[in-house]
Amino acid sequence: MADEARPSVTGVKAHRIFLLLKEAIASGALAPGDRLPGELKLAEQHEVSRVTVRRAMEALREAGLVARRPGVGTVVQEQPMASTVTASVSNLLPNMVRMSAASNVRLLEFRYVEATGVVRERLGLKAGERVQRSIRVRLMDDKPFSYLVTHVPERIALQYTEADLARTPLFALLERSGVTVDRATQTISAALAGPETARALELAEGSALIALNRVVFDQTGAGVEHLDALYRPDRYRIQMELTRAGDEAERYWEPLAGEPLAGEPAAAGARASGGG
Repeated sequence: MADEARPSVTGVKAHRIFLLLKEAIASGALAPGDRLPGELKLAEQHEVSRVTVRRAMEALREAGLVARRPGVGTVVQEQPMASTVTASVSNLLPNMVRMSAASNVRLLEFRYVEATGVVRERLGLKAGERVQRSIRVRLMDDKPFSYLVTHVPERIALQYTEADLARTPLFALLERSGVTVDRATQTISAALAGPETARALELAEGSALIALNRVVFDQTGAGVEHLDALYRPDRYRIQMELTRAGDEAERYWEPLAGEPLAGEPAAAGARASGGG
């Protein structure tokens, strides 16, 4: 999809129509060159006023998704091929290396805070212990695709600086700090872009995002990193290689650990891991 410049949509109903039409364009239901229905027809279809439809259409134009053509109407624009990051669920660390080499980072926040709530519980920290909190945006071809919020125990984070984190992947800094990563637990879900995230990822508020949470542990079982990551689904994919397992009575699909990723043209984007 085209690089969206955070279109401004006034009103909940206008925003809902904007998102519906945007999704239709993203899915291919409305292809490049297709003409959108007129304002009156859209207003009747969605049971809103023409003013509401006009606001949604203007937001689509601001996003570069449609254009007005004299004598034709509003048509869907051809979208340049955007670089897409593909994350493999297996081969976590090797893929993090690939991602770091293929993308760059923008550091938005670096500070020390007291660990509270879920972060303290999942990292196994005591009351009053502090963590280093950072917010980073990863970019591919200067276009943001991920918004990363990380918390690292203070005893580890003191081994690197803000400047280090701005130019070096976090997993590399953890290793440099003497951490031996042993395992991680990871969950994937969905979320909607809030004001700050939408601004950082150059999206409209309320846009759908891929949400990932990961907690990394060292060989002693201590938590060394808590990651909350949000990804643009038009620039990020998650891939899992599967193999059949079990006997004939109970056949099932099982993740294929260590399987190398299939080749893909460079123009389609780099394959990478989610975060770090």
